[in-house]
Amino acid sequence: MVGFEIINRKNLAEGIVEMDVHAPRVACSARPGQFVIVMACEECERIPLTLVDWSCREGWIRLVFQEVGVSTYKLGMMDVGERLYHVAGPIGNPTHIDKFGTVAIVAGGVAIAAAYPIARAFKEAGNIVVSFIGARNSRLLIYRDRIAKISDEVHISTDDGSEGFKGFVTQLLEKRLVDGFKPGLVWVVGPAPMMRSCSTVTKRFGVKTIASLNPIMVCGMGMCGACRVRIKNEIRFTCVDGPEFDAWDVDWDELIQRLSAYREEESYALKLFLESRKTKVGR
Repeated sequence: MVGFEIINRKNLAEGIVEMDVHAPRVACSARPGQFVIVMACEECERIPLTLVDWSCREGWIRLVFQEVGVSTYKLGMMDVGERLYHVAGPIGNPTHIDKFGTVAIVAGGVAIAAAYPIARAFKEAGNIVVSFIGARNSRLLIYRDRIAKISDEVHISTDDGSEGFKGFVTQLLEKRLVDGFKPGLVWVVGPAPMMRSCSTVTKRFGVKTIASLNPIMVCGMGMCGACRVRIKNEIRFTCVDGPEFDAWDVDWDELIQRLSAYREEESYALKLFLESRKTKVGR
């Protein structure tokens, strides 16, 4: 088996792929909360992806990603036996795992998979783990069975009400907090607007909250500055200072604005890519 060979691949939901990659050095150094930077091909972009699972003994790492842009589409087109051009990692500071009593894990969309190793680590540390997971609809509720196995409670929300609470996952958390739920820590991952909303809710109830951020990232070494975020009015780099920060200290408006900086160019590039794919298939 060669380095960075894809040894397992499956679709978890429409446009969401789980991939196991042979990367023994990464697997033997990985800790919960860290990520890798992946290049599907030599000309491809560098994509930061959270480490969802790993095995040092077997030498593999597990990644879950959503096909939203050209680079993730190209990665999603790869199959078992093919080899990624490069995988760098593990990158970032591991999650601070400690005994908090009760830990609430809040995750939305494809990031539910990213919450899995965190929930598992808090559970193994002796905490009561209460997980809140949400998606647009029930078909996109990935990893719910795996989350359930390492959680004491699981609460589900869907935007359309197709499963569980009808509404956003932060509304579900707020409802529980109003009812008297008092976790020692809330750990949140998902779309930035969802994490901002979660931060607003938990601040109102005085519950310490840690957010795993997902800004634009290029080098992963703190040199390019692409992943900069404002924390307590100071500039930090997510790749070397994060990816986790106190959610109350994050300048969410600036982060969300930066995440949309290249949306027009990304949409145009994806349109051209998909059109070229149709042309090739038509031939």
